[in-house]
Amino acid sequence: MLKEKAVASLGQQSLLLPAWVKAALAANDRLKLYLTLLQAAAQHAAKPDEALIDWGRDITRAGVRDGGWLRDLVKSAYVDHHLLVIPQLDQLLAALAADLTTMARPLCEGASAQPQQWLSRRDHWLQYLQQLQDEEGLNPDALAALTRGDRHSGDSLHLLIMDMHKQLNMLSADIATEDLDGAHVWQIDADDRPLIQAFMRGLQRTAPLKFDHPGLDTAVTRDGARLLIQNDIGTNDAHVLVITVEDQTIALTYSDLHVSRFRFFCDMLAAIGFTWSLQTPTVTAELNAGKPYQVGSALLQRETQESLCAALENVAARIVFVIDWNRARKQLQHFVGKPQAVALLRQAAQAEWGHMAWLLAGGDQLVYDTMQAVDSEAFRIGDRLDDVIGQTAACEFLLELLHIASATLLQQHPAALVADEARVLLARVMRQRTFEFDLLAEHAALCHALAQGLTDALENETALIGIGNAEQAQRAKTWERQADHLLMDARQRAQRQSRWQPILDLLLKADDVADALEEAVFMHSLTLTAPLNGLPRAVNAVLCQLANTTLAAIQDQVKAIEIARHLTERADVSDSDAFLQTLWRMLRAERQCDELLRQARITIIQSLHAEPAALYIANDLAATIEDVSDALLTTGYALRQMVFARTGISA
Repeated sequence: MLKEKAVASLGQQSLLLPAWVKAALAANDRLKLYLTLLQAAAQHAAKPDEALIDWGRDITRAGVRDGGWLRDLVKSAYVDHHLLVIPQLDQLLAALAADLTTMARPLCEGASAQPQQWLSRRDHWLQYLQQLQDEEGLNPDALAALTRGDRHSGDSLHLLIMDMHKQLNMLSADIATEDLDGAHVWQIDADDRPLIQAFMRGLQRTAPLKFDHPGLDTAVTRDGARLLIQNDIGTNDAHVLVITVEDQTIALTYSDLHVSRFRFFCDMLAAIGFTWSLQTPTVTAELNAGKPYQVGSALLQRETQESLCAALENVAARIVFVIDWNRARKQLQHFVGKPQAVALLRQAAQAEWGHMAWLLAGGDQLVYDTMQAVDSEAFRIGDRLDDVIGQTAACEFLLELLHIASATLLQQHPAALVADEARVLLARVMRQRTFEFDLLAEHAALCHALAQGLTDALENETALIGIGNAEQAQRAKTWERQADHLLMDARQRAQRQSRWQPILDLLLKADDVADALEEAVFMHSLTLTAPLNGLPRAVNAVLCQLANTTLAAIQDQVKAIEIARHLTERADVSDSDAFLQTLWRMLRAERQCDELLRQARITIIQSLHAEPAALYIANDLAATIEDVSDALLTTGYALRQMVFARTGISA
């Protein structure tokens, strides 16, 4: 008599549970593979021209015996009168029934608290699979019944498999024969212990960062040559992590219904050497209530046992950072953009601060309360943090707040202390704020690019004669439009917050500089083509002088803005002097340009009196360049007035 039958005959079925659970977990892997292939077959039948995925490695890894029919299942599927026709349907239904029976056995015949519930659901779906064998194909309702993940629409085979998997994980903890550094283990070899202990070292290093959130329970067993490690990440049915170790290779399968979190986890493991193959980046709407459901596999090979242990430790240490990740990302997006929110969570994970402490301390409400407490006038209801203090300052504040929350709660200090620290931190940011100058500096940089382009065109006019300067004119138009967008940004901010009004007033004047420069570049491009074909050398020389003087003034404008950015009421006298000297050089350029315009007109008349069209264009070009200096004059005075009001510097 076989040993298992002998044990069963004695009524000690609990002794068989570890083997049953092991077989059930293996059946779970195969069942999920079958349903994934069924989904892929439906997608291929709907869009037969799309490239096919090679499922060979997945079929082998799932341990499917004689899996040749599975390799053809996807590519041979087609649609006929709304039926999904799969030539291998009978084999698929038989495999589903066999593995469903194996997976349900520990729950139906073992130590389950509600065996009748599992029996009735199992028998219902076994009967349903039997009925489908008489059909020519799967209609949409049948396909949904097998794969649907939406509980509001009723039970499905997919839901039963997920529910049994979750219950099996709980059962694994109950029947484990040993607790090894916190992992529930059974039927392992002596050589497995260092690997399990390495995994648990990493897990326990960062596990405190989840605080009281459920998750991170680990079950480990051996399946032939493979060591199986499963971690209960959290409460979500589709959030699963399974690791196998065999022949110095770590193979990892991870599933997640949140696309962004899936990519985040992939990136974390790719950074330590894992190579990912994304099996099912998207599925149809019937799965998981239409939410994206991602499944990926990753491999990592190591030469030595020591490096293999280090890799397992690194993997385990990163699991905690996907717990409640999506909630943290959504709340951070109330204050910064999605890319910035993901980057913040990535930095917090790399530093091993995490995000759970921030959520426990109040999350988005903590930040909203801090904004109102620090400056209710600057921060109004509905304002995003980066709109008020700038993207860089907002990201720096939030990252430091994540750090403060983690350090504070890990030391078991009250969450109220995090709120106090947040107010101090934001108040410091507000005192040092220079984000209004970001718009000014960016606008000035665009003006500088326009002025440099005009100067380059005038100095290289000979090479451009006959072909014009259309490319430079188009670039100038693009820069001028970008400057307009900055002005619109300032206008929108000023409508929400009155403190942006001085910035808007200054940019309105500065935008005249950009407009005049773009117009000058366009007018110069007209002089290079027929019938003008360039201007006389003497005329071009005086226009170059005008353009160079304007360029120097704009360079001083850029410098003045950067100096003003760092001026405060307690500014050094030398800083104030540097600002004023730079500003006055910029303002004096207007007088120089007035004189240069007169000289230019004399030269233009002398050189072009016989060519009315050329005289008209050259005179207008000179006047437009001089208009730039006029606009710079008003911009400079506006900058001076704004800085004096901010810092209290006396003239």
